[in-house]
Amino acid sequence: MLSAIQFTPALGMFLAFVALTLVITYFSARKATGSASYFAAGRSIKGWQNGLAVAGDYMSAASFLGISGMIAFKGYDGFMYSVGFLVAYLTVLLLVAEPLRNAGKYTMADLLAYRMSPRPVRAMASLSTLMVSIIYMIAQMVGAGGIIKELIHVEFAPAVIGVGALMLVYVVFGGMLATTWVQIIKAVLLMGGAFALSWLVLGKHDYSMTKFFTAVAHADYAGTMPEKNLLDPGMKFGQAVNPWGPLDFVSLALGLVLGTAGLPHILVRFYTVPDAKTARVSVAWAIGVIGVFYILTTFFGFGAATVLPIESILTPQGKENTNMVAPILAKALGGEFFFAFISAVAFATILAVVAGLTMSASTSFAHDFYSNVVHHGKENRPGQEIRVARLTAFVVGAVSIAIAIYMGPTANAAFLVGLAFAVAASANLPVILFSIFWKRFNTAGAVSGLATGLGSAVILIVLSPNGIFGKDGAIFPLENPGIVSIPLGFLGAWLGTILTKHDPDSEAKFAELNFRAQTGLGSEKAGSGH
Repeated sequence: MLSAIQFTPALGMFLAFVALTLVITYFSARKATGSASYFAAGRSIKGWQNGLAVAGDYMSAASFLGISGMIAFKGYDGFMYSVGFLVAYLTVLLLVAEPLRNAGKYTMADLLAYRMSPRPVRAMASLSTLMVSIIYMIAQMVGAGGIIKELIHVEFAPAVIGVGALMLVYVVFGGMLATTWVQIIKAVLLMGGAFALSWLVLGKHDYSMTKFFTAVAHADYAGTMPEKNLLDPGMKFGQAVNPWGPLDFVSLALGLVLGTAGLPHILVRFYTVPDAKTARVSVAWAIGVIGVFYILTTFFGFGAATVLPIESILTPQGKENTNMVAPILAKALGGEFFFAFISAVAFATILAVVAGLTMSASTSFAHDFYSNVVHHGKENRPGQEIRVARLTAFVVGAVSIAIAIYMGPTANAAFLVGLAFAVAASANLPVILFSIFWKRFNTAGAVSGLATGLGSAVILIVLSPNGIFGKDGAIFPLENPGIVSIPLGFLGAWLGTILTKHDPDSEAKFAELNFRAQTGLGSEKAGSGH
């Protein structure tokens, strides 16, 4: 297997990144001696550091590679993905970040269990977290295998296994501190590559925005819609392309904007900072970094359309090779060295996101299900929770690797990511918001909301054009289920509450939760929780 690997500049840069992060993991492992250190990096991460880590966790391979290709081929409609991902963080900033940091300890379920019966709520929240994390991780693994196969000529299965093994090293030995620094380094590398690539694209148009967008309007990428140019809306979501297109766009927007505030691997990042003020600062940093990055995706996608002949980013079968647009553009503009750098950034992107997903899944199972559901919140032996989390990381990693290999490089990664966002928006967000803002909300509402949102999102995606029946046999016509599953999640939580008796304990704790969420008094501090 090793003899088949071709040593390239891309592989050399990737190995250098891996060596650096393994050194960080070694030193992080020496500090991960207690629960707060392992699960929350000792709550010692500064605002700007956490902001970069959040950005690193959020800007996945789908963002860097997929959106570039989407903009190149679908123009204005492709750029709407970038807008949706950016606007999503306003929901996190305004509604979720501060209360979550003040009321929780390690996971999303800590907030829900604050005023609810903890065992059923934690059990359902843990299931939802594991579902979102594993689905999201499988999408990254599939993307990793396909991209690495294209870039450094390693076969799909060993590429997926290699990425999974490295991710397990970061999480099992270094915990959240190592994962955080992997994400920070990845974010810096990604932004550096994004600025460099954008500068090279503008250089091809004399650094004139007018000349650039004029060239975009005349780019011959419209394909089956020659009457349009890439700056016209409707190439993906227009009714001429898809009768359900406009509704599908609204559904996608809802999933992106609301789903981010329910993604477990994003939410756990707010427990790594010392207080709520720092959580707000970190979101502001994240919005700045993410905003600049998604603006720069304009130059990746539209730049490819103005610089590259369309044949260069099509597969041998003539299909759109969207994942390779940015690397091919880098090679055309910056040569082999810059191509190698962008390739290494793609590797770093995948590793960082997968590590964050594994960390959130293993933390949720160990803290929520094992400690609080099975053992009623009592740790049997010191360090047992960390040991269970490490074992869970192995299991989650192995399951994700096996399913990714089974699905193969042709699996629809966008379908899997869409499912993860839909589940997060439909199941997690309604119960988070109702817990914070609705006094009447109770345990039955939380459980039914999580179950309804989770079940409806999964069922609708399975029945969608990307599901098991394919485009022609789809029972549900939309690719994105959010417009249906998100209201169902809220409806399930509301009905579960009003159709059951008042919970005096839950209502009594509402004022306490509200006070703590707004002031931070009594919240977990740096160094607590060991």
